[in-house]
Amino acid sequence: MEQKKPVIKITVAVVVLALVGIIGYLLYASKAAEAERREQIEQLQQLAEMDKLEMENQYEEFARQYEELQMQINNDSLVAQLEKEQQRVQDLLRELQKTKSDDAAEIMRLKQELATLRDILKNYVMQIDSLNRLNQQLNTENENLRTENAQAQRHISNLTTEAETLTEKVAIASQLDATGVSAFGKNKKGKATKKVKDVKRFQISFTISRNVTAQTGMKSIYVRIMTPTNEVLTQGGTFPYENRTLEYSIRKDIEYTGEEQQVTVYWDVNRTLMAGLYRADIFADGNRIGGTTFSFE
Repeated sequence: MEQKKPVIKITVAVVVLALVGIIGYLLYASKAAEAERREQIEQLQQLAEMDKLEMENQYEEFARQYEELQMQINNDSLVAQLEKEQQRVQDLLRELQKTKSDDAAEIMRLKQELATLRDILKNYVMQIDSLNRLNQQLNTENENLRTENAQAQRHISNLTTEAETLTEKVAIASQLDATGVSAFGKNKKGKATKKVKDVKRFQISFTISRNVTAQTGMKSIYVRIMTPTNEVLTQGGTFPYENRTLEYSIRKDIEYTGEEQQVTVYWDVNRTLMAGLYRADIFADGNRIGGTTFSFE
């Protein structure tokens, strides 16, 4: 009986050490998971901040353009309208600056306001361009008069400069805009699912807004899907964006006529997915035109 006691003590010690090791491992794994979750949250916050900053830049650009347009015309009524729209842009910019980047509802409202402001700006650009063309025509008709010839030539030179400025503004106003973006996963029966293990295909749908100033014809639409670990789901294809190239998940070529157009694209899942928050960004003509997030359990 005395010989068995050391054996029992050694066995108890081994069991205690094993339990201590298991508890230590569980604590370490828990801390690692919490650190990963915090990193994902920080990445999403950074993306939201970038999106908000991009919106602020567009609001500031619109305000600057309204100021430039006011300097190009002598029509008091039109100047007053431009001043009113400029003030509206500045008010919305201040609202955006006070809005937290994680306030999704307010950010979406201000993004919709931005799309409305772009349409209004396009209308003013076209109206002023029409007035300038009319002035050019009147000056051309009077160029046979010697005393007015020099004045007409100077005016034509000024209009050339203004036309170049307006061309730049039209380029901004003619950017496409993707609205009503939705993204979700489908199971093998083609039904929507929130369980990541059942996802066999992604579906991303959106509307290309009507834009009478945009160039019509064939356009390539690129969709870039980001996983919760900030990895791009891609087969190796790339597209140009801001003096660099980005990988895309899906490319779809459409015939754009300038009118509103519905677009739906799909991504067939060919790898194991992880639960968490995914992001879909939409690009066209070298510009990011929309995006959304979606998650799986």
